[in-house]
Amino acid sequence: MKVLFVCNNAYNPGNGLSVSIHNTIRKLREHGVDARLMAVRNPDPDGAQPDFPLGHFKFPIFEPIIYANGFAYAKIDRKKITEALEWADIVHVQEAMPLENVVVRMARRMGKVLTATFHLYPQNVLANLGFPKKNFVNPFLLDNWRGLVFNRCSDIQCPTTVVWDYLTKHRFKARLHVISNGIDIPAEPVKAVPVEPAPVVEILCTGRMASEKSQKTLLQAMRYSRYADRIHLVFAGRGPKAKFYEKMARRLEAEGVLKIPASFGFYSHEELKDLARKSYLYVHCAWVEVEGLSCLEAMREGCVPVIAEGDMVGTSVFARCPESLYPVYDSRALAERIDWWIEHPAERNRMAQRYADAAREYDNERTIESLIGMFEEALEKHPR
Repeated sequence: MKVLFVCNNAYNPGNGLSVSIHNTIRKLREHGVDARLMAVRNPDPDGAQPDFPLGHFKFPIFEPIIYANGFAYAKIDRKKITEALEWADIVHVQEAMPLENVVVRMARRMGKVLTATFHLYPQNVLANLGFPKKNFVNPFLLDNWRGLVFNRCSDIQCPTTVVWDYLTKHRFKARLHVISNGIDIPAEPVKAVPVEPAPVVEILCTGRMASEKSQKTLLQAMRYSRYADRIHLVFAGRGPKAKFYEKMARRLEAEGVLKIPASFGFYSHEELKDLARKSYLYVHCAWVEVEGLSCLEAMREGCVPVIAEGDMVGTSVFARCPESLYPVYDSRALAERIDWWIEHPAERNRMAQRYADAAREYDNERTIESLIGMFEEALEKHPR
């Protein structure tokens, strides 16, 4: 089985989509699937390159914003696309951008099997371009994606049930499969390390510093927490909002709300695992998120999450108790959840093990087997 993965930018280490694509391709190869990638060239000349490299198209006007968010659009090279499509048995698209529009049209003419993963809501894209949460472009963009790309695919991977519900509600015609993007799980179950909320409460928040990730909700919550004076916030990530959030944190320190300066940085995978083990809580603030693997990775290490809950937040399916959820944007409710966990350390440590065990349900091995099953079904049902 030869599977061609198609996306624009697959070489941004701070982007969950990039990380997911490389992990999936690696695991598919381990399972005997010949999986290859067509994407924009890696800007690091010494780094790995896609099997079918494309040039970088610099988008007029919006390129500085796009670059700040760690994204890049591919140049449409029909000769290179034809070469990749001739090689493939299955064409698996990761987005519904102009590149994928062209790839899908060409693949259909060549009689190729087309499948997809739904990685992004329109709001993921438009929030980073400065659009408000509700705007007239969202439905237009979704209609465009559905009609030009996703409805031309036979099967779509939905990373969470929230995505499945969304695609069903919006009349996507493909066969829908709930299959997590998955994370690496150690062979031996993780034994969660008890963490006490004194003298310092370590709270970890990971992810790209961007509008839709809404890290400002956590910073605003400090104004309402009874324990803000002993909370240490650690923000792991980078992005266009980083400077803005650093200024917010410094203002809270200057006002005496935070006694311990918040930390901001970009950390390696191993460093993030260590931070998660030491943290009392993990907070996930995004108001639009297809899955949120960074939350799963923190859970895997025995860190208890507090997750924003909304109609486009797939991450909320990971919660195992009401105290791990709060309404999106509601900084007061988030502060209440944080305070509750601080006041119930025994329950926090009991749930830490439950969360570590729950993360094992999203083992890459299991998700890759399901994805291979989806590919096999797509091949079997493809009209000859």
